[in-house]
Amino acid sequence: MEKKTATQVFESLSSGIRLDIYRLLVRQGLEGMVAGQIASTLNLPPNNASFHLKGMTHAGLISVEQEGRYQRYRANLALMLELIAYLTEECCAGHPEQCADLRADSCCPEAAPPPPPKTETEA
Repeated sequence: MEKKTATQVFESLSSGIRLDIYRLLVRQGLEGMVAGQIASTLNLPPNNASFHLKGMTHAGLISVEQEGRYQRYRANLALMLELIAYLTEECCAGHPEQCADLRADSCCPEAAPPPPPKTETEA
């Protein structure tokens, strides 16, 4: 991931409403949600939700698919994982295996990124 892309993602998520929408869509996984469900779940006026959904779609954070008269939104999970990898690729000076204790001490270790793949000499 390029720095410019990471910056755009963070700028798009800098709104509390957008962060709430994104986290809601991440919880829904590949099923996603239609715009009305999103607005209702987060107690947002529909036009406010639409404004934020449009901005997040433009930034590539979410995708939208027409389903009859509804629009279904899904979090771009691949982008999220790419961002996590970008943020952690330099962990411990390029030796992420040194961070194993930090993973165990995390408040949510099951949500922490998986351990780095083994090298050919470790396999």
